[in-house]
Amino acid sequence: MRPRRQTVHGAGRACAAALATLLAAACTGAGPDDKLEISFGHVGAPGSLFALTAEEFAARVNARLEGRAEVVVYGSSQLGGDEVLLQKLKLGTVELALPSSIMSSRIPEFGIFEMPYIVSDRGHMSRIEEAVVWPQLAPLAEARGFRILAVWENGFRHVTNNLRPIRVPADLDGLKLRTPRGTWRVKVFQHFGANPVPMAFSEVLLALRTGNVDGQENPLAQIHASKLNEVQGFLSMTEHVYTPAYVTASSEHWNELPEEVRTVIEEEARALQEFVYETAKRLDRELLVALSDTDIQVNWVDRNAFQRESQPVYAEFAGEVPGGQELIDRVLGLLQE
Repeated sequence: MRPRRQTVHGAGRACAAALATLLAAACTGAGPDDKLEISFGHVGAPGSLFALTAEEFAARVNARLEGRAEVVVYGSSQLGGDEVLLQKLKLGTVELALPSSIMSSRIPEFGIFEMPYIVSDRGHMSRIEEAVVWPQLAPLAEARGFRILAVWENGFRHVTNNLRPIRVPADLDGLKLRTPRGTWRVKVFQHFGANPVPMAFSEVLLALRTGNVDGQENPLAQIHASKLNEVQGFLSMTEHVYTPAYVTASSEHWNELPEEVRTVIEEEARALQEFVYETAKRLDRELLVALSDTDIQVNWVDRNAFQRESQPVYAEFAGEVPGGQELIDRVLGLLQE
């Protein structure tokens, strides 16, 4: 059961002015010592990059707010998977979420991050954030009801499965592969010859155990934290997609939080990016070693072969998404800047 929380939406909207000045629930009859709880939901398992970064963020915010309000993190899909969390943001029943691939299903232009190998490294991603995310993508999200506060990371993704090592795209032929419910991730693996099965991350472990799917794709931090290596025989280091993650609030309900709380949250969310990247790089190194010491077999892929097979996906994105070719050109143009 979730801890008792004092909300600032729904029936509590009438109390917003009082909350802004008192940070108390005087209008609902709650005592003056009650804290304003800001719920932060994500799908990551304990020990995942999502969990480590969300918990560090909460600690920093809570230290600055000194008991006047508190960010409480709910990981492992406790408040729902990404689709449910985005719905709850709009309803105002969750204050913060950390969506990643699913954004491409809500705003087509976010599918740029589903293009295989389009992000070369984190330095490249930082340039993309400044030149593309904030001026172009964030306003599109705002118009759809989602206020992006900061850009964090889900990471470089790899394929695991129980049938065979994946070295070239042809090795994916017929493989029942769980993917997120991002539109373009499904298209990517269809082009590679796999049989993608979109499902919530919370359902993946059971689907692998029961054989409903043969494999899945995720960053090492998610694979290790969720113990997917215990139900998979092969880990192929494809690095096929780099997925950002977005600290996200509701466009409608964000301003219901007291201004002081909003300022601290936004400042700390942006400031955490260096910690996110450093933690992600550390986990990439450490978890590859850790997973190599388990029963799962690790192999590297023919990256050039995968890049060649990716070109039809780029062409489809350019043809289907308004301004798609310009987005591709802008992101690729940032490689050398």
